[in-house]
Amino acid sequence: MDSHQICATTRVRLAPQVRFQLDPVTGKSVLLYPEGILELNETAADVLACCDGRPFAEIVEALGEQYDVDAQTLSSDVRQTLADLRQRKLVELT
Repeated sequence: MDSHQICATTRVRLAPQVRFQLDPVTGKSVLLYPEGILELNETAADVLACCDGRPFAEIVEALGEQYDVDAQTLSSDVRQTLADLRQRKLVELT
């Protein structure tokens, strides 16, 4: 599923065996998965904090309350982030 296939009703959640947490040593947000660890920037961490099975539109709405950016840009950026994470098999889109 590429970024153009993620629609408003697409539900997003972490893939099985993937955990989102704070690294106890660095204090940074990370994704832990069987093959390794991915350190996240603040924006990616905010996106993933919303990936609890809610629809894409609700994720964008929640992030819109945190970021001062136009809705179209935000939607596009979140869509691309999720498509990249999906390609790495770290999130599931249904």
